[in-house]
Amino acid sequence: MKKQLCLIALLCMTLNIVLAQSTIKGKVIDATTNQPLQGVTITGTSSRSNIITGKDGSFSLSNNDSLLISFVGYNTQHFAVKASDITIPLVPAFANLDEVIVSGNREIQRRTEVPVAINVISKTLINDTKATRLDMLINKVAGVYMVDLGNEQHSMAVRQPIGTQSVYLYLEDGIPIRTVGDFNHNALIEINQASLERIEVIKGPASSLYGSEAVGGAINFLTQSPSPFLAGKVQAEAGSRGYKRTDFNVSNTFKKFGFYIGGYHADQSQPVEQHNDFSKTALTMRADYAFNDKTKLVTVGDYIKYKTDQKGGLDSTHFYNEDYISFYRFTYRKVDAFRLRSTLSKEWNDHNKTSFTVFHRNTSIGQNPFYSIGNIRGNPSKAKGQINEDAFKSYGTVLQHTKKFGGNSKWITGISADFSPATYNARYIDIDKDAKGIFYNYTSRDSALTSYNVDLLNTAVYTQLEYSPLSKLKLVAAARYDRFDYKFDNHLPPGAFTGAPDASDHFAHFTPKVGVTYDFGKNKGAYINYSVGFAPPNITDLYSGVEVPVLKPSSYNNYEVGGWIGFAGNKGYAEVSLYKLDGTNEIVSVRLPDATFRNQNAGSTSHKGIEVNVKYSLIENMMWRIGATYAEHKYEEYVQQGKDYSGNKMSQAPPYIINSELTYKPPYLKGFRVAVEYQGIGSYYTDPGNTARYSGFNVFNARVGYSLKAFEVWLNCINVTDKIYATTVEKSAFGTSYRPGQLRTLNVGIAYNFRHHK
Repeated sequence: MKKQLCLIALLCMTLNIVLAQSTIKGKVIDATTNQPLQGVTITGTSSRSNIITGKDGSFSLSNNDSLLISFVGYNTQHFAVKASDITIPLVPAFANLDEVIVSGNREIQRRTEVPVAINVISKTLINDTKATRLDMLINKVAGVYMVDLGNEQHSMAVRQPIGTQSVYLYLEDGIPIRTVGDFNHNALIEINQASLERIEVIKGPASSLYGSEAVGGAINFLTQSPSPFLAGKVQAEAGSRGYKRTDFNVSNTFKKFGFYIGGYHADQSQPVEQHNDFSKTALTMRADYAFNDKTKLVTVGDYIKYKTDQKGGLDSTHFYNEDYISFYRFTYRKVDAFRLRSTLSKEWNDHNKTSFTVFHRNTSIGQNPFYSIGNIRGNPSKAKGQINEDAFKSYGTVLQHTKKFGGNSKWITGISADFSPATYNARYIDIDKDAKGIFYNYTSRDSALTSYNVDLLNTAVYTQLEYSPLSKLKLVAAARYDRFDYKFDNHLPPGAFTGAPDASDHFAHFTPKVGVTYDFGKNKGAYINYSVGFAPPNITDLYSGVEVPVLKPSSYNNYEVGGWIGFAGNKGYAEVSLYKLDGTNEIVSVRLPDATFRNQNAGSTSHKGIEVNVKYSLIENMMWRIGATYAEHKYEEYVQQGKDYSGNKMSQAPPYIINSELTYKPPYLKGFRVAVEYQGIGSYYTDPGNTARYSGFNVFNARVGYSLKAFEVWLNCINVTDKIYATTVEKSAFGTSYRPGQLRTLNVGIAYNFRHHK
């Protein structure tokens, strides 16, 4: 009996030893994106042993009752172990000075290593904002004002006046969403807002890496990666002014294959006299396949279908009387866009990596534009206009190789080609006008105003060298050479409306960049940067008249200095950038005597300013941020229709732009959040002659949300004080046009989020 008891005791002791020596297997993920986190430190509180997560966020550690999880840019977390196979979600910190980005050199790097002004709109901010339009997110970046023109239509101002000129580059996963030479200021309609993992905004020229049009800035929209487990969301939202929207996404990974599908449908219905209805369907599908740890194939497809009423601007009487009637009852804009791209990346060894991307675009924009309507002399009941369609297909590729030389230098080089056949067709319409000045009906004619096709070919080679002669010093030198070939074929006899004679034109440009960053330690650093921007004329600029070309390429020299500092106790940080951007042959929008618009060259312009971005935790879980800019935009040399505006301030150029937000997430009510946001624009001249001004505006928004387990509800109030304001104002010989901002609007929504992981 004693022997049996001893044997049982020995077995129990052995079992306890085995259990004590068992291991915990797990994975650390980002709590907002569900993406694995590499380099996270896992500390066993009982064994005091440390381990670092691998590329897929995985780790294996001896059995412990609890773990301490720490990672730069994330809140440190204590995790109680209740199973042998676990998934640990880490919450991103509010103020992350050393955030990881990919837009600086097309490779993963720390933001503080990049000698440019760059800001990140995180997934957490995207989720908390519950934006119904992209400008509600983009405008949170210091020095950026994305202008709401209604129903996701927009113009932009980044180190430039408010305008529609082609000085911005919009990217999705590093690939332009439209072909160069066929810029459209409404291009961000073609983005699926529901599929974004984050947004990276580069301010100032980025032409040395991404090519032309990246002058005022480049905005890179990064699509959501597949989750390592089954995850998804469904949500519904409705607004007090007829807005309705539904979102969904689902994602999972099966061994080597991962997928993501997400999108939304939104529509709006308002009274006929406001002529402000719209609908949009957006869908993104992504598939990732890992052949092994070194080789990966990523394929992304986007589909956008959109249509909106075009309502135009208002005169001062209707604007200030809050009479938001539209003078147009049939004008519209519609967009059909399909994009497909596939990237194969290969890590040959620790020092060499290659990526090869092929892409295709098929996009058309059709419209019955209000801005092309003109009165007919002698007949007040009649007018003229047009229906047009601009379309293109693209076939392109980007090949890039990265070579590391030891631990202190890196060389990135690449080549790209983009062949985009484009077409443009416009036909004449007769328009009926009533005694109140409302254009209420039209009749389409067989008469063709314009019909042509253009073959666009953009070829480029670029290179960038990064070198650290000292551990705290980093030098960056980059250069790019672009060539643009246009082959124009006019299907009609040349004329003022029909366009130019058949022609072949080309433009070429060399764009260098040099920059330096220095880390002073203790979360302090600085950078300097010189870069060149380049924007070739667009198709419609070149071939809409009889003369070819009517425009010269625009070029810009950018001089910039900036720095950052982290506050004690990880409470936040501050960034500042000072820049001077000198433009030659800058393209500006001019309203002609026939009420149409035409881009023209300004002789030279000057843009200089300061941008400040601050994030600070006032108390626990109360976060404050502010993004602000103060700038001066000036015509150095500019003559328009015989009038000399040299020395004047540029029109539609607000001197300051401010966006600030205070957010509170009380620890005693987990899942609750409340935020108040302020948007302010300074007074600016509305014409190049500096004869009239708009006083600017100040608007407040409020957001409240609550998450309980898998469910989330929210209420957003846009323009809390019901402020009457204009998002943009322009004066011409025909009067002053106001684009009214959104009046007070309530949006309420509910969402169900699901995650299936251990």
